[in-house]
Amino acid sequence: MGRRRVDRRLLVGDPDLPPAKVRRRARLLTVAVIVLANTVGAATVLCFALFALPKPDLGEDAEVLVVNLAVALGYLGLALVVGVAWGLRRIERGRHGVSRWLLQGREPTPEERLHVLRAPLRLMVVEAVLWGSAVVLFVVLNLAAFSALLALGVGLTVLLGGITTSAACYLLSELALRPVAARALAAGASSRRGVPGVATRWGLAWALGTGVPVVGLLMIAVVALTPVVIDESTLAITVLALGGISLVFGAIVTLLAAYATVHPISAIRRGLERVREGELDTEVGVWDSTEMGLLQAGFNDMVRGLRERERIRDVFGRQVGEDVAGLALADEIRMGGEVRTVSILFVDLTGSTKLASDRPAEEVVALLNRFFAVVVDVVEANGGWINKFEGDAALAIFGAPLDVEDAPGQALTAARELDVRLREEVPELEAGIGVACGPAVAGNIGAERRFEYTVIGDPVNEASRLTDLAKTTPGRVLASEDVLEACLGSECERWTRGEEVTLRGRSAPTRLAFPTA
Repeated sequence: MGRRRVDRRLLVGDPDLPPAKVRRRARLLTVAVIVLANTVGAATVLCFALFALPKPDLGEDAEVLVVNLAVALGYLGLALVVGVAWGLRRIERGRHGVSRWLLQGREPTPEERLHVLRAPLRLMVVEAVLWGSAVVLFVVLNLAAFSALLALGVGLTVLLGGITTSAACYLLSELALRPVAARALAAGASSRRGVPGVATRWGLAWALGTGVPVVGLLMIAVVALTPVVIDESTLAITVLALGGISLVFGAIVTLLAAYATVHPISAIRRGLERVREGELDTEVGVWDSTEMGLLQAGFNDMVRGLRERERIRDVFGRQVGEDVAGLALADEIRMGGEVRTVSILFVDLTGSTKLASDRPAEEVVALLNRFFAVVVDVVEANGGWINKFEGDAALAIFGAPLDVEDAPGQALTAARELDVRLREEVPELEAGIGVACGPAVAGNIGAERRFEYTVIGDPVNEASRLTDLAKTTPGRVLASEDVLEACLGSECERWTRGEEVTLRGRSAPTRLAFPTA
């Protein structure tokens, strides 16, 4: 049965998409991220150049604006082309590139998985290099052609644009590459060596939304210390521009970083709700490259452990009974036992040797399974549990390991109902049923490495002997009078006391009881 995923497909990607479509989608989103990040950076430079940063008075010389604008447009176009080509190459190509394992339809190696987690950082480095080169270019250009003060102002402006572009590229590429990251991390979390985490994400968000505008304000203070004159109107426009940038960019980037952090947490929360409701086939997608990815993978590991524990509990319960399994899982295993008053029901087939010799093995097994299915159903419906199957016989206990209200009465009811159902549902087989009660030792018997929970005592032996005798009686069901005496309810009224007999292997006589016809 397939796992129920709780992540939303938006910005995560459908895990059933062909690898080629995932790669194409990631390429398109990466290109869009690079273009958008550079556009944001260029807009930041333009806003700072026109409104935020006062410049030295250059009179009517328009050459400054023309030269810087022409170089900026040319370099921006070149940076977009180089950035797209270089960025895609750093992600897709190389020994551990995305295209190798994704298009081959296989799980990535740990190195390839780490390459995917570092992809946003690689794109940010590409933009940092391109914009760092732009800073050098504009400083040298304005220093050579105009003035040192203008070179400082333009260089700082381009630097702020580079910081904006690099931070935006990282934050946006995290979202753009989530479909690939989800494929890479599907088999589990990987080493995060050299991979930025949540602190880096929020640090870049702060730099983009708050740090850059604050640096702009500091630059105004630096300019005020120079011969450049800043009048009140210019100062007002500068503060308004920086304040607007801080508010708008700060809100957008904070929401972006918050979404990138909260989204995986929300998926885990929805997964926890389903697990709490018992849906242990739940899993969340693992797509985040930060510590959130480790949390997603940890959730899946936890649920996988719960599924395994539940499977073991189920198998264990089928082997030893639900009650014994629950006690064993809840408490520390202790060898030995305690004396408890229990009621024992023993059922054994008649003529099982002849049955095995006359019928094929497969048919014998099928008949035994039908027989034991009825036994288990009737015993459990009356509050007992099957302690063991012994070839063609079964031993049921009422009153251990858990107390049962009116265990003798429940055992008597189970014996009557079992006889009726076996006659109706498995008419090919005949079985004797015996019921006894009394004190017995109940507990873990065996060795530390191999043991079982069982009961040992006179009631077990007496029930076994009653079963042997029941095989030769018309009703096929016998109980000892002691069980009727201990019965608290009206069940004893459905039974009739018979003669006293001395059962095989016992010295004291036993008064028999059988169901009223």
